[in-house]
Amino acid sequence: MTTVRAAVEALEVTVTAPVVSFRNPLYAGVQVALPCPPPSTVGGMLAAAAGGWDRVSPETRFAMAFHASGVGVDLETYHPLDATGKKADPTPREREFLAHVTLTVWLTQDVELWERRLRRPVWPLRLGRSQDLVWVTTRRVTVRPGPGRQGAAVLPEETEVRPSGVLLRLPTAVSLDRQRTRWDGYYFDASGRSDTIVEACWVNDQGQVVAQLPPTHPARLAEG
Repeated sequence: MTTVRAAVEALEVTVTAPVVSFRNPLYAGVQVALPCPPPSTVGGMLAAAAGGWDRVSPETRFAMAFHASGVGVDLETYHPLDATGKKADPTPREREFLAHVTLTVWLTQDVELWERRLRRPVWPLRLGRSQDLVWVTTRRVTVRPGPGRQGAAVLPEETEVRPSGVLLRLPTAVSLDRQRTRWDGYYFDASGRSDTIVEACWVNDQGQVVAQLPPTHPARLAEG
């Protein structure tokens, strides 16, 4: 017997910022930027809204899409540590950044709860660096089962049809002591214009695929 999934209500969260920068943690000693935020970064922003990871269900999952209108390079002063762990002399380095960005997050669990949390976040909401504050708006939407257009979605590596763009190795979850990280593969097309049709759980009214990503809660690291 075939089970037919019904449309569900989701909370669509729109996050905007003038400038953001996401350092690729796979590279030490150099500033290599990512074209989109890692799922762990977005999960951390949601945890900030809730007041900490202890207030977030380990089962929480979300889908997301991201687009930047421009890119640039500036100089930023770094305060590195030497081999003994002591502070070394400040060092200016080039830093890549993304300009006029829009992150869209879809939550299909605890919609009313997350709506309240994002309306009155416990801690300031940031994306990437601590100084990159963001503006957040929410609305309730309906998502229905079926495939959708890739567009600017961040998609898990196991997607059946190979999406457009590049395959990135991104942190999904980071332990509270920051000693362990879960890494997964994600496809992302920085142009945001991919018309590739992707099989996923949901699609919105604009035909944009809404593909749930793995849980980002630190507690999931203990499960492998």
